Amino acid sequence: MRARPAGIVGCLVFLAALSLGAGSADAATIVALGASNTYGKGVARNQAYPAQLEAILRAKGLNVRVVNAGINGDTTEGMLQRLDRAVPNGIRAVILQPGGNDRRKGSPDRTADIQSRLSTGGIAVVMLPNGMLGGLPHQPDGVHLTPEGYHMLAEQLASQVSGAIGR
Repeated sequence: MRARPAGIVGCLVFLAALSLGAGSADAATIVALGASNTYGKGVARNQAYPAQLEAILRAKGLNVRVVNAGINGDTTEGMLQRLDRAVPNGIRAVILQPGGNDRRKGSPDRTADIQSRLSTGGIAVVMLPNGMLGGLPHQPDGVHLTPEGYHMLAEQLASQVSGAIGR
């Protein structure tokens, strides 16, 4: 009796999923929480700094996953409200980029509240202040980085993030 190709393919897919799950189970998960420069406004998802940071850390031999939890136009109040969804249990570190939307929208700065909640939960916080964006290549809007700028930012963050997760 011959096995049906669909059954073989299904088994292979199942085994591949099991092996991927086993390999990523010990991966340190890092959440990039922020506004448009975390989201990567104006560039492809794989060009935003969280994706580039994951690639850099993996190239250094670290088993990590960097989740992009950036939202265009977000305020720190918005970040605080979605903190439990964006940063579930088991997260090792958060890269926090408050952005400039609080000032622009007249919202209170809740950065300290976010930091406090994360620290209380035992989550390392790596701050990404707007000052880190200065001197990097920007898109014509002068606010958001180019793919090269996001890569340079990811390079700058790599050692801080690996230190924050203890690797």
